[in-house]
Amino acid sequence: MRYILLLISSLMLSFSVQAAESCPEFLDYELPKLHSNETINLCEVANGKPLLVVNTASHCGYTRQFEGLEALHQKYQQSGLMVVGFASNDFNQEAKDEAEAERVCRENFGVTFTMIAPSFVTGQNANPVFQEINQQSEEPGWNFSKYLINADGKVVAAFPSKVKPSDKQVTDAIESLL
Repeated sequence: MRYILLLISSLMLSFSVQAAESCPEFLDYELPKLHSNETINLCEVANGKPLLVVNTASHCGYTRQFEGLEALHQKYQQSGLMVVGFASNDFNQEAKDEAEAERVCRENFGVTFTMIAPSFVTGQNANPVFQEINQQSEEPGWNFSKYLINADGKVVAAFPSKVKPSDKQVTDAIESLL
């Protein structure tokens, strides 16, 4: 019996090591959640899943896109898609403090998808996720740029701010990965 337990334990460890090794390195960081003491590691919660990554700002003309992003989250989360918003003040339109940014996305727009605390998404100071996105695709030209990343960590589609989350080209791209 002890041998069987050791074997099972060894197999479980082997599978968890293989899963961790298969996750793209740029996702394996502890990222601070918006207005929270908690962090999230995208390898732990999204390994093997497609991601829709968006740079957000709470005082942007495109802020209403939070509603569309939440709709995508609600529609596709059971199929494996993870929507992740990265708050950023790179374009000088983020709230001055995280409490206000949290209020805008959660109370005003009902956001339940993962939101990351403000960080840089452009230039040399970009967070690790956006450093990789910017190498594979192009830097965000404005707030609410959207990047679809497949389960292997490859950017397979990028959509500028003006493309709404509900646009057919976005939903078609998502559905092709699910």
